[in-house]
Amino acid sequence: MAVTSRTALLDPIRRPDAAAAGDGAAVAAWHAGWTAAVGLTALSAAWLGRPLAAPEALALAATAAPGLAGLALLARDTASSRGALMTLWVLATLAAAALAGGAGGPLAGFVFAPLVAGLALGGRGRAGAGATASLGAALVGLISAAVVGPATPGGGLAGVSAVITAGAGLLGLILSLRRQARRLAAAEAAVSRVEAVLSGQPGLTLTLEGEAPHRALAAYGAAPAALPVDLLFEEGLTAAVDEADRPAVLAALARALTAMEAQVRFTPRLALDRRILLAARRLDDGETNDGPRLIVQALDATLQHAREAELDAARAEAEAQNLGKTRFLAHMSHELRTPLNAVVGFSDAMRQELFGPLPPRYADYAASIHEAGGHLLDLINDLLDVGRIEADRYELSIESFDAREPVLAALALVRIQADDKGVELAAVLPPEPLMVQADRRALKQMTLNLLANAVKFTPPGGSVAVSIEATDGDLEVTVADTGIGISAEDLARLGRPYEQAGDAEQRAQGAGLGLALVRALAKLHGGTLALDSAPGLGTAATVRLPLESGRA
Repeated sequence: MAVTSRTALLDPIRRPDAAAAGDGAAVAAWHAGWTAAVGLTALSAAWLGRPLAAPEALALAATAAPGLAGLALLARDTASSRGALMTLWVLATLAAAALAGGAGGPLAGFVFAPLVAGLALGGRGRAGAGATASLGAALVGLISAAVVGPATPGGGLAGVSAVITAGAGLLGLILSLRRQARRLAAAEAAVSRVEAVLSGQPGLTLTLEGEAPHRALAAYGAAPAALPVDLLFEEGLTAAVDEADRPAVLAALARALTAMEAQVRFTPRLALDRRILLAARRLDDGETNDGPRLIVQALDATLQHAREAELDAARAEAEAQNLGKTRFLAHMSHELRTPLNAVVGFSDAMRQELFGPLPPRYADYAASIHEAGGHLLDLINDLLDVGRIEADRYELSIESFDAREPVLAALALVRIQADDKGVELAAVLPPEPLMVQADRRALKQMTLNLLANAVKFTPPGGSVAVSIEATDGDLEVTVADTGIGISAEDLARLGRPYEQAGDAEQRAQGAGLGLALVRALAKLHGGTLALDSAPGLGTAATVRLPLESGRA
């Protein structure tokens, strides 16, 4: 839409009263004319048959000096050069007044030279300084007359100086008016450029009243389809907002009035299927007595809202699918664990030949069945625990106990595996009981998983050590090995379900649930799992749990 405005949004641009007006040549010409006019005054004295006394001649020279200095504006026209020239005018006029008697002397008209010079040079400050200097020159003339006596009557010279000063003042006024006209034209052009930029923007920029119903004072740019501009001028922004969103919009505008930026998204009353994004802040222009105002930008946010709604729906669907998967795995794990317990039990009985000897081949089969069943049962137990944690159905049983007990129990369970593989297993435990409030079974499970991983990935001849200590109110359980280590890339992924490290052969030794279960159980206690490793240098896994858990 084109610019729509019922009051001005932008005030005229003010420029400093320096020499930016571009009239340096004209001002220099004015000074040249002044110098010539002062010279004519001297000739007028001769024509009138009245020779100039020495003080009068010096006064004329002093009056002409600023005119000659003003020709320098042709070379360099700056604010400082004009200020220096104005100072010279003041000093020269005061000196001439002292020499020629000021307003009561033969050169009375030149007393007003600073005033007309201020008009020619431009700027309120210079004109004011010139008027003050003119009054000062008149006063200096009176003082001079009182001290050294009255000046010689000027005859026609006083009239000539008055005519010259009046003419110079008229020309100075014309220069000042032209200067103001140029500045006004430049300001209007600048305002037009700003309005053109505002009108071409894709959104709608509004100036609103600070008080409800927040009627529009000006509007620039393209208005969203669901936000009629006429309604904003007539009834205010509040009337364009759906009733359900009005409190949020009013609250955002109130925040903006406190010099804070505020954003809010709302449904327009005339198009409930669309959304408008509003960004507002206080407009501090200091030029209105009508109370505070707001500068507001309104953008069509319908597509953004639709995308966010799609993302929310996709996220909810993904969470539902993940929850369904977790529940399914937990259910299937429970159903599989019962027959697997029977397989492991019967194969163990056959392996131990409890009911009589078996042929060697069948004995080997029974041992393989027992080993595979035990591995699968461990995997299903981990899967069941992870599923229960993800489904928020895992409840900790908090009790007070010696932390060394579950750690030693886990150590005993992996010792046979370590001895069979030729891995040295060691424990570094405090000599005194280390009391902790936690879930005993969870602590044992975490330690067992870490020890089993360490033994699994440590080659024969290596070592695995477990240690516990109390540090800054936390229990630290550390399992360190001299195994193959983990790369930095794999280290960043480990701890999430089904994430594994190493090559295909190493990944085939597990399902990626052990560390995930450790991390999840530590988090349930309000603790953490930290991994420190490098290829070929082994791995150190540290579980930190609060000594006193607040969860039950």
